[in-house]
Amino acid sequence: MESRHRRVQRVVAVTYVGIPVGLLVVVALIAASGPVAAWAGCVVPLAMLVAGVVLLRRHRYQPRWWNAVAGLFGGAAGLMITLFPLAVGVWWPAVLALPGLIAGIVAGLALARLADRTLLVPFVPELAETPYELVFRLRGIPLAAVLVGADNVTIQAHPVPRSEHQFQTYPLSDVTGTYEFSLSGAERLKFPIAVTHAAASPGPAVILQAKGQDWVLPTNQAETLIDVLNRRQSTA
Repeated sequence: MESRHRRVQRVVAVTYVGIPVGLLVVVALIAASGPVAAWAGCVVPLAMLVAGVVLLRRHRYQPRWWNAVAGLFGGAAGLMITLFPLAVGVWWPAVLALPGLIAGIVAGLALARLADRTLLVPFVPELAETPYELVFRLRGIPLAAVLVGADNVTIQAHPVPRSEHQFQTYPLSDVTGTYEFSLSGAERLKFPIAVTHAAASPGPAVILQAKGQDWVLPTNQAETLIDVLNRRQSTA
């Protein structure tokens, strides 16, 4: 598990810090061939680097943020590499601005995907004993997920909840029961949070009991979710 943790953190560090550093090097090389004023372009990668260092400390154990930051940093890097040569009088790379933006986003997302797969594939029970926030997607409910942190569990209807009606968080000490259940697809599930769309979804599910509420959470990883919750409850 320690070896996997190191590999994951290396990829995350490349995403949050390596992309801005690489962009800074490219911008500096381009600026060196132009007027002194061109060095002002280094402000952007430096700002990204500062933001990356700060966010890395906050997000290193939260995979739900890796895609967003990787896509943003990758896209910004691809766009700047193609547009910044304008500052030194080189015009033709600007034609590649859109492909550069797309390529940067794709490359960034590929890094985030690599970190996610390195962490989760294959899934091992020992992950429950790490500080990583583990994400379990809800079947039939687009964008919804269950997030199991070190000491709490969150059910949310959107990756970035816009209001308190789109998520609910419980301390693990308030979870009083978890049971595996099988849905036929005929059930009409109701959620205390605002869910934009929920489709009938036969298959495994978890009944989660917390603070007098019963949640029916359709997920293909029902057994794993229960195992993680039980393990983290015992150490919370």
